[in-house]
Formats: sequence, C-alpha cells, structure tokens
Amino acid sequence: MNEAFYQKLRTILDDNQIMIEEPLARHTTFLIGGPAWFLVLPESVSDVAAVVKLCLAENMPYYIMGNGSNLLVSDKGYRGTIIKLGQSFSKISIDEEKYIVRAEAGVLLSKLANEVADHSLTGFEFAAGIPGTLGGAVTMNAGAYDGEIKQAILEAVLLDKDGNILRLNKEELKMGYRTTIIQENHYIVLEAVFGFQPGVKEDILSKIKDLNARRREKQPLEYPSAGSTFKRPAGYYAGKLIMDSGLRGYQVGNAQVSEKHCGFVINKGGATATEVKTLISDIIEIVNNKFGVVLEPEVKLLGEF
Repeated sequence: MNEAFYQKLRTILDDNQIMIEEPLARHTTFLIGGPAWFLVLPESVSDVAAVVKLCLAENMPYYIMGNGSNLLVSDKGYRGTIIKLGQSFSKISIDEEKYIVRAEAGVLLSKLANEVADHSLTGFEFAAGIPGTLGGAVTMNAGAYDGEIKQAILEAVLLDKDGNILRLNKEELKMGYRTTIIQENHYIVLEAVFGFQPGVKEDILSKIKDLNARRREKQPLEYPSAGSTFKRPAGYYAGKLIMDSGLRGYQVGNAQVSEKHCGFVINKGGATATEVKTLISDIIEIVNNKFGVVLEPEVKLLGEF
C-alpha cells in the first residue's frame, strides 16, 4: 500500500469512504476482478475533483466507475485508485413545473427512470432496464428499444483531465451511436440535466413494465454479465452474427456465449477475466473469418491482461 497517498486521501475523505485492496468482483456486474489499491466513495462534486487532482499530483493511476455494468476487470486487479460514483453520489432533483430533472452520475438508471415516471414525466421509459448508472450511460449515449440518452438530455456537468469542471449542452456533447465527446476527451460525468414531457403515470409505468418483461424474456439476466458484449455493427446484429457462426453456448472455462441471447457473454460461475477476454477474442476471430465483419466490444477492459 502507498501509505503517503493514503494519508493524503484521508485529508479529503472520511475513513468510511476509502477501501484498501478492495476486490473489484464486488463492484462489477460480471462479478469478476481482482483488488484495487484503493477504492473511494465520493459524496460530492468537490470530493471527486479533489481526489482526481490528488491522483494527478501524485502520479497515481485512477479510473472512474459506476455500477461496473460495462466493465471487465483483470484478475490481477487495478494498480491505482478506483473512484466509484455509486449510491453515495446519486441525488435526484425534479422541477415539476418545468419538467426538468437533475441527477448525479451515480444514480442507477432504473431508479431514475422510475422516479421520473412517479412524477408523470415521459421520455425515459427505455432506460428502466439498462443495468448501469447515469454517468456511464451519458458517457456512451446508452440506449435500448425505442430510446437513447441524447433524446432527453439538456446538459452535462463534467470533469476534465486536469480536474476542471465543465458544462456542455446537448449539441456540445456530440452524441452519436454509443459515442460522445465525453469519451473522446476522457471527461468524467458528474451530473446530467434532462427535459421531459408530461404524461399519464399509469401509461408510463405500463410501458416500463412491458419493456422490462421483454428484456427478461430475451436476455440472460439470471447470469452475471456486462450486458450486450459487442456494439451493433452497421447493417448487422452482433447476436445474430455470433449465432450464425455456430457459437451459441460456446464456452471458455466458465465464460460462455449465452444460449438465450448470443449477444451476451455470461459468467456461468467462477469465470475469470482471462477466460472472458479469450472468449471475446475467439468470437471476434470466428465471426470475422465467417462473415468478414469485425465485431467491436462494448465492454471495457480495466487492468493488466
């Protein structure tokens, strides 16, 4: 452990906000990943900015994570500081007269979607079943079924690589299919502001219920995974390409191409990060050999492989 760095962290955060050698398997939806040197739980924008500036000053590698729903962490863990924007960074405020919703990056999309619905606002139903936090969703312009983040976002509050706070409006965010200027410039999402339309609460909740039922029916939610493993290639569907390559149920160790939905790589129980990475590489190679299409992973790799 870096004792000097730890003591400096303690001048910024309370002891209960700092974890040492914390297994990241406890913080990812894959349930995979070795320990991080430090994992911290900020409770405010100023906490995040201060920790980032400390990491920069001390040449300490750092990574911002939310729910860990799109992440494959090395079995060796992460030699640096994980800044987790989770439950301690998930406040929501709603202006019912202007139909404006402001939320911190650590709020779960499912929680935010249901909170929006409870206030009879429509336009965020699609997000109710996406298994991640707002920060990650804004960063990649996440979407599902009939919607994506860019349809409702008004602005985002961001932290740049130097620890400065920025505000970018919808146009400045340059949102495309699973891409934004946030990714390009390695910004960190702290908050997002949305504008919705008034609707009928019962209809909104009914739509959420229907979309969640469709998700349960089609996706292998009974197993740990990182959601859809690959981005959708232009003109194709990743899951169908994988299925048509004869890879349904294909397995490396305890990592498997889901038999229920071939677009998902699942942890059958005790899978290692190395097994998952090998499986993903096999899929890319086999699909490319068969169809001449190079699949691009949507899952991010963290740590040493």
